[in-house]
Amino acid sequence: MAQSMTLEPGKLVGQLRRAERRKRAFAISLTLPLLLFLLFTFLVPIGALLVRAVENPEVANTLGRTAKALSSWNRTAAPPAVAYAALIEDLSAIKEQSDAGALARRLNSEVSGARSLIMSTYRALPLAPGLTPEQVRTQLLALDARWGELSYWQAIAKNASRWTPDYLLTSLDLKRDVQGHITRVDADSAAFANILVRTFKISAIVTLFCLLLGYPLAYWLSILSTRKANMLMILVLVPFWTSILVRVAAWIVLLQSNGLVNRSLMGLGLSDAPLPLLFNRLGVIIAMVHILLPFMILPLYSVMKSVPPTYLRAAVSLGSHPLAAFFRVYVPQTWPGVGAGGLLVFILSIGYYVTPALLGGAGDQMLSYYIAQYTNVNVNWGMACALGAVLLSATLVLYALYRRVVKSELSLG
Repeated sequence: MAQSMTLEPGKLVGQLRRAERRKRAFAISLTLPLLLFLLFTFLVPIGALLVRAVENPEVANTLGRTAKALSSWNRTAAPPAVAYAALIEDLSAIKEQSDAGALARRLNSEVSGARSLIMSTYRALPLAPGLTPEQVRTQLLALDARWGELSYWQAIAKNASRWTPDYLLTSLDLKRDVQGHITRVDADSAAFANILVRTFKISAIVTLFCLLLGYPLAYWLSILSTRKANMLMILVLVPFWTSILVRVAAWIVLLQSNGLVNRSLMGLGLSDAPLPLLFNRLGVIIAMVHILLPFMILPLYSVMKSVPPTYLRAAVSLGSHPLAAFFRVYVPQTWPGVGAGGLLVFILSIGYYVTPALLGGAGDQMLSYYIAQYTNVNVNWGMACALGAVLLSATLVLYALYRRVVKSELSLG
């Protein structure tokens, strides 16, 4: 009897642990489809983007022998004759012209003219068999004298590695020189830093206007009866049911010189001539504020709805001015909604592409426009992924700052 009594608690603990494991396994099985969906549709593409931002496969896949021949080259004197022979072997081994084209585009991004040089040499192959490296160099220079210029060989040697920081450095207006040292690009070539600043500037302006317009509207909705608030909320949600392209096209019609806005301004005597509202930054901001305003209103409304109205009445009854009570009692309780709405609008803004592309001018394009340009026009996926990585990093930094501010406010509260 005593032995069974001593064993009974151990059996009970084991049964409890098994039951706990079954509950945990059941909970995981319920969330597993969602986790797999997020893995394959969100995490895997982001991982592929980050890998492609530092991957440099074009030269490594096609010019392996040439890279090996140039591994001990000092990049200041003329390349050895074996490098010429290795180059001919590598180019002759390329079976698909598309692979040669990818190699040519990659080197052309480093040195102008490399594309025509690579393709013309590729089409002229093969050379006569049994040539010595010196003879190969002579024939290659006779075929195109540009093979005697160091810049093309330096580009091959620089990009011989499969992994490179060049794309990320270029997205930050930096570069590697011939010896591999990181330096700043020339002032005439620096562009991406200004584009990033422009992206943040436009996004900040849009977020500010969304807050100024959305805060009083969300407050008005929060103090209405539930029936009236639900009816008016439908009007707030109407943009979600309309395509962005349709809304942008509508703004093109409204903001053009003979559009409704300019005719109304001139009809009211507020303007003597049509205002330039289209294909500039003003038109971009107007359309983006209209599109993103619901993303500010909804978080604000949800927070304001949870604030008891008795707080304001209590402050006024204790002698506070209604305006002072609003800003000192009510507004601080809505900071979470302001932060969430501002962060949501800002993050959505920095990734905008369609609206600035259709309503803005050349100086109003944001970073996403250049990502699309490198993807669809230049076919430089490494550069596109590097710019995407910069945009992703900026988003994560903003989210981390927001989390820190929220935590500090909660600790102070």
